[in-house]
Amino acid sequence: MTRSLYRLPGTLITRRRLLVASAGAAALTGLGTAPGRLLAQTPLRVAGIYTVPVEQQWVSRIHLAAEAAVARGEIAYTFTENVSNTDYARVMREYAESGVDLVVGEVFGVEQESREVAADYPGVAFLMGSSFKEDPSLGNFAVFDNYIQDAAYLTGLVAGAMTESANIGMVGGFPIPEVNRLMHAFMDGAREINPDIRFQVAFIGSWFDPPRAKETAFGMIEAGADLMYAERFGVSDAAQERDVLAIGNVIDTQPEYPDTVITSALWHFEPTLEAALARVREGDFAAADYGIYSHMEYGGCSMAPLGTFEGRVPEEVMALVAEREAAILAGEFTVNINDEEPRSS
Repeated sequence: MTRSLYRLPGTLITRRRLLVASAGAAALTGLGTAPGRLLAQTPLRVAGIYTVPVEQQWVSRIHLAAEAAVARGEIAYTFTENVSNTDYARVMREYAESGVDLVVGEVFGVEQESREVAADYPGVAFLMGSSFKEDPSLGNFAVFDNYIQDAAYLTGLVAGAMTESANIGMVGGFPIPEVNRLMHAFMDGAREINPDIRFQVAFIGSWFDPPRAKETAFGMIEAGADLMYAERFGVSDAAQERDVLAIGNVIDTQPEYPDTVITSALWHFEPTLEAALARVREGDFAAADYGIYSHMEYGGCSMAPLGTFEGRVPEEVMALVAEREAAILAGEFTVNINDEEPRSS
């Protein structure tokens, strides 16, 4: 397929990487020396910088939320995917120089460099996925991540009821705190149903390597796992080929694996993005941790419907899921947060 090409200073972008919400976007002016108030009817200019394809589950949720804001006429959105860590700061600078209002992305491998760039552009707001907290001295740099431990815990309850071998395989990308807490929450839920469950845990050292994730999952299945926690793409493929079950993460993959994926812990980035856009538009964007907007109480996560597995999970377990969800939303139950690297047991 032929794709038209567009160019920002020093970088080549395909039509797939460049979305413009309205023709009037080009007429927008800069923010000056601080993220300032803009006219209510003026779309904000937002740029996304991603180290992986926008199909990757984590980034796809950011991309989806941005596209929804485009459809509402709230923003003009451009994005660049597959940016290497060594090139990340350069792309940040180019977008900042182009006059965008908000940059959103993920800086897990370039924490220091990204903050140095933000310091050079105080008139641009930066909302970045990060393993570190906000720095009050850097007022235009806010952080977030998919803190969806609430939903992960609920899927663990389901998994605990559905494994027959009491052996669950878990394949993750990197053992960073944000991933670790989801795995631990899932494990806590499963153990609540069956304290004797064993877990096989492995990390593939990549955010997007489906073949490696698949091979790792195959090894766990051969070692007795009859249910897989699919933190990465590729795991559900292995589960499907070996006729075992899986629990998804971040996105709902049951349509692709109707006989394999029971449910998933879903991340909804819309509350995070909407909160940031409101602050930019009001001129009071500041250093903050937007991770709270991933919590269930803000609508930032949920457990996917059982769909094709409706009626196959024990009724008493689904009653417990509903009870726990209601308690979480009411502030009466708090899922334990454990950011330590999980180990096989």
